[in-house]
Amino acid sequence: MNPDGLLIRPVFPEDNQMLASLIREVLVELGVPRVGTAYADSAVDRMYETYQAPRSAYWVVAGGSGVWGGGGIAPLEGAERGICELQKMYFRSALRGKGWGDRLLTRALEEAVRLGFEKCYLETMPYMEAAQKLYQRHGFGYRDRPLGQTGHTSCTVWMEKELV
Repeated sequence: MNPDGLLIRPVFPEDNQMLASLIREVLVELGVPRVGTAYADSAVDRMYETYQAPRSAYWVVAGGSGVWGGGGIAPLEGAERGICELQKMYFRSALRGKGWGDRLLTRALEEAVRLGFEKCYLETMPYMEAAQKLYQRHGFGYRDRPLGQTGHTSCTVWMEKELV
């Protein structure tokens, strides 16, 4: 499978099923537990609806035969109003290492600033080293404990970035 004519665009309602499948497939491929991670989030099945909430946005990398990846931001549940969370940023293996993560993350951080957020927070797994390097290149640093109430108890790497 080779992606052609890819672009980053907002999530559409018709992306829901393909996106849910993509996210869960990537999580299984990477060996992520099904409990305490995005795998079990009910939002995964209704991404379009979830990201219609105020101060939220989600984008997909789409083209050719469908959706190849995605990522978004939303207010961090259980935290101060000025903190957003980078959420559900996953890519099919054919896209990894080709700059799409950089492009999507740049778009997400620009939107976070536009929406008035002061910090961006994320959670990941310790063995997702390539993702952590991407986040570090964009100015994220490590935290020693989680922030907010994401429900992702299996994620043990916490990172944040000052936006302003």
